[in-house]
Amino acid sequence: MRTIFLLLIYILLTIILIPLLLICYLLRIRQPILAISKWAMRLGKTILGLGLEVSGAERVDRKTSFVLMANHLSLLDGPLLFMLIPQPVRVILKKEVFRIPIIGLGMRHLNFVPVDRKSMKGGKRSIDRASRLMRERGYSFLIFPEGTRSRDGNLQPFKRGGFFLALESQASILPITIKGTFELMPRGSFFVKKGKIQVNFSPPVSVQGFDHSSIHGLVEKVRGIIQSGLA
Repeated sequence: MRTIFLLLIYILLTIILIPLLLICYLLRIRQPILAISKWAMRLGKTILGLGLEVSGAERVDRKTSFVLMANHLSLLDGPLLFMLIPQPVRVILKKEVFRIPIIGLGMRHLNFVPVDRKSMKGGKRSIDRASRLMRERGYSFLIFPEGTRSRDGNLQPFKRGGFFLALESQASILPITIKGTFELMPRGSFFVKKGKIQVNFSPPVSVQGFDHSSIHGLVEKVRGIIQSGLA
């Protein structure tokens, strides 16, 4: 019942941290919330009994903006990568997540970007906002280019939104391959099994030489790198 225990711990932490969130919101500071969030993810990893084997994390230069792209196997992927990426990374998330009380407010304060998946115009607005944040504030963004979790553990086709973000911001794409989370918490499962997870950070892929007319080649190049890590 580790999953239920962790859920109760997170609910209690959220309630306790409401005053801190409000103070940070009023003072427009974000670092304490980012630090506590990463600590909470590490706590969750320990409680759930997850072993991590990480390679290539040194490729993530703390002072460089990236669009980090990973395959998506499980609900575990986002929190684990948020913890592992050695930067205060931001995420583009479906707008429904921002309706969660307290959590949604914290995400907005951290400049996570909501996206309306049903609207092409909404998707473009989200990409434009993320690109502006990258240029003006030096943020990096984590993207799951498949758009949703895999149903069978195999890599799905990639959507182009994250690649448009890389082109607009002129930030390199850093591919990430995750292995093991599908077996521990597949789509449709609520409980998490104990086990080992492998995460590999591949070398960055420059977007120089690519534009909207050649974006398909960029998509296939990044997808191929992630796919090779799953072999």
